Amino acid sequence: MTTVQPGHRRGEVLITALDADGQPLAGRPVTVEQRAHAFGFGCIGFDFIAVADEETGPPPSASGGASPTGAAQLAELFFDVFNTATLPFYWGPFEPRRGRPDTGRLHRAATWFADRGCRVKGHPLVWHTLAPDWLRDLPTEEVEAAVRARIRREVTDFADVIDAWDAINEAVIMPVFSNEQQRNAITRLAAERGRVATVRLAFSEARATDPSATLVLNDFDMSAAYESLIESVLEAGVQVDALGLQSHMHQGYWGEEKTLATLERFARFGLPLHLTETTLVSGRLMPPEIEDLNDYQPATWPSTPAGEQRQADEIARHYRTLLSHPAVQAVTYWGLTDDGAWLGAPSGLVRADGTPKPAYDALRDLVKREWWLPPTTMRTDDAGRVMVSGFLGDYQLHSGGQTKSFAITASGPARATLQLGA
Repeated sequence: MTTVQPGHRRGEVLITALDADGQPLAGRPVTVEQRAHAFGFGCIGFDFIAVADEETGPPPSASGGASPTGAAQLAELFFDVFNTATLPFYWGPFEPRRGRPDTGRLHRAATWFADRGCRVKGHPLVWHTLAPDWLRDLPTEEVEAAVRARIRREVTDFADVIDAWDAINEAVIMPVFSNEQQRNAITRLAAERGRVATVRLAFSEARATDPSATLVLNDFDMSAAYESLIESVLEAGVQVDALGLQSHMHQGYWGEEKTLATLERFARFGLPLHLTETTLVSGRLMPPEIEDLNDYQPATWPSTPAGEQRQADEIARHYRTLLSHPAVQAVTYWGLTDDGAWLGAPSGLVRADGTPKPAYDALRDLVKREWWLPPTTMRTDDAGRVMVSGFLGDYQLHSGGQTKSFAITASGPARATLQLGA
């Protein structure tokens, strides 16, 4: 089994504890505990939009969603594992009528997550699927202007709560996308301007609007075509912050060998890797001959006891494999619950009735037990020092009714001084 290499994810910090006068607190018992992971353990937050907005019905999101009561119960499960939430900015549903974007509701949702210590990511700024109908018949020049304006508007309006965006989604297929009766305007724009120019458009507008945001190039195509696009984009001087790799495994777990080989192929670009859309099913697998996952949507797709045990085993193996690779910076699981899951698949970590599956427990066991430092009592030495070792992230030290925060930010040893009572 793949194991996490401590040097990739762990670090040490030598804490010197001082009293209010700056003197070492020698021989003093202190309690240290981890408060957050630096690694991005993410999940989509679509189900909680209604709760955040204090609505009384289910949120009209692309993935369905629970009622506010059900979602409130799911929130405890969400925040006990995940520190990053992805919110939907699919342009068509977000702005069905031109000039009437759903900014207020989505901003309240983003704020709700941020107030709970959760990072927030927007998905996506540019995508050919779910483009608004009102954009379809505009001349290409007007389409481009509208796309640029849309990017600037969203990045500006959400700069206080969103610090990462999928700048463009699935650009490999974008210029030749043909799975619709009438070609959408984004497909037409990409066909006329070219893939690289369209990618540049997305990144340049977002970068100019918020230079501090993390901008991701995201795709489901793990073939050489995506590698070729990345090479062309980087050669053209486009500044990409991270590469997004989708891993919807409805047809079966990739396995450690394929996963590591895929990571190696994309790690060669020297950019952080984000596993942006990860799923594993807890029922029957999708037939392997299905080429487009969207083509398989059975009337029912139940979770099964045997499937749930398989999913639990596979999610632990998958996350261990991902964290074993130093290029991987974040993983987003695509749906906490089966209720409203993509394609109706039993891909959630929680059943439709709100009860956790074994896969949820397996992931939580990794994130909050194996890869976590619980409250641990130590004693300072004669110089007031104590060595803290743990996974990279945020920590607190408690002593004598005082609490101070510190972080482990690098794999090598570091030093920090905490003055208690100051």
